[in-house]
Amino acid sequence: MAETTLPHPAPLAKPVTAVSRAAAILRYLGRSGAPIGVNRIARDLDLVPSTALHILRTLAHEDLVVFDAASKRYHLGTGILGIARDMLQRSGYVQAVQGELDDIAAAFDVAVMAVELDGRDHMVVVHLARARSDLSIQVNIGSRFPALISATGRCVAAQGDWSRAELARRFRRLHWQNPPEFETWLAEVAAAGRDGYAVDDGNYIRGVIVLAAPIEVPAWRPSRSLAAVGLAGQLDAGQRRRLADRLRAAAARISRDPALDDT
Repeated sequence: MAETTLPHPAPLAKPVTAVSRAAAILRYLGRSGAPIGVNRIARDLDLVPSTALHILRTLAHEDLVVFDAASKRYHLGTGILGIARDMLQRSGYVQAVQGELDDIAAAFDVAVMAVELDGRDHMVVVHLARARSDLSIQVNIGSRFPALISATGRCVAAQGDWSRAELARRFRRLHWQNPPEFETWLAEVAAAGRDGYAVDDGNYIRGVIVLAAPIEVPAWRPSRSLAAVGLAGQLDAGQRRRLADRLRAAAARISRDPALDDT
């Protein structure tokens, strides 16, 4: 396998510093569970407080963040939701997967999601159908996880052409609750490439099974997959095989859907 990296946009000759800082602030606030003051934002992002304040005031003017005058803290604004909603409503990928996810979730009582590589070595959940039962698995649209983790990660690795050394380097950076041996993981990556689906049986999260099937995309598009998440004891061997077949068939149909040409 030739040495390569996950696909990224072409590097900018000179990024616009203010835009990069604004994006960093938005991501930071998105990860935070509560409103945060300007001094802490500046400290955690290594910004001059006055610079952070100017950016935050501009973002507030654009309704992307909200300033709480009582606490003197900031949090994300509803303008972010409008941008995300518009993107998802116009996404051919979301349109193509919606019915498939709903059908699989209803048939197997598992959470089923469509994920896409975000260009930053992470997969992002772009659409989701929830299980009927009240499973204690927290997955939401916008959730992010490392590109090579879990069953989707085995699919991504199978689609790539990394050297063994590069895969080993990336594997060492992954955090699993029950980590597989590297050689075992490599064999499972090869199986994903051969079989068109992958399984993570309690490696990423103990007691949770994840099955994933890759969606075929042109080389210039980000990697995409379907993934089903359930409790390990919920699915016997026969159900797992049938679920894997359904995911693989759905991924094949989505790969041929002309709506993907609009994304």
